[in-house]
Amino acid sequence: MATLQLRVLTQERTVVSKEVEYVKLPGKDGSFGIMSGHAPLMAPLEMGIVEFGPREGKKRKVALGGGFVEMRDNQLTVLARTAELDEEIDVLRAREAKERAERRLAESRDEIDYHRARLALQRALLRLKVAEPER
Repeated sequence: MATLQLRVLTQERTVVSKEVEYVKLPGKDGSFGIMSGHAPLMAPLEMGIVEFGPREGKKRKVALGGGFVEMRDNQLTVLARTAELDEEIDVLRAREAKERAERRLAESRDEIDYHRARLALQRALLRLKVAEPER
């Protein structure tokens, strides 16, 4: 199967740099897949899960905090606000963040705090989903 070069970058580091057959990305209008030979593309990405690996079989996952993607010359580059590989996620810390966000949502009195708590809860739930093994 033909491959493409995947790079997932944050301001701090290169999270992924790997030849892969398939990548699934969280787009603004839903998730979409990219394979080798895809037409040039630039698109915004939502907070969500990036899956990559072989077209069939077990895929690796990245918890993505939103960003942008560019496909050009068989190179797919994801510029991420935040990104964590599945095995990098501290599950205990993510559970604690989820609980804190839920408490803040229950206690929130103003719109800004509520919005921030809701985003924190989304991030924690995303990290937990990425970290859990496939069943």
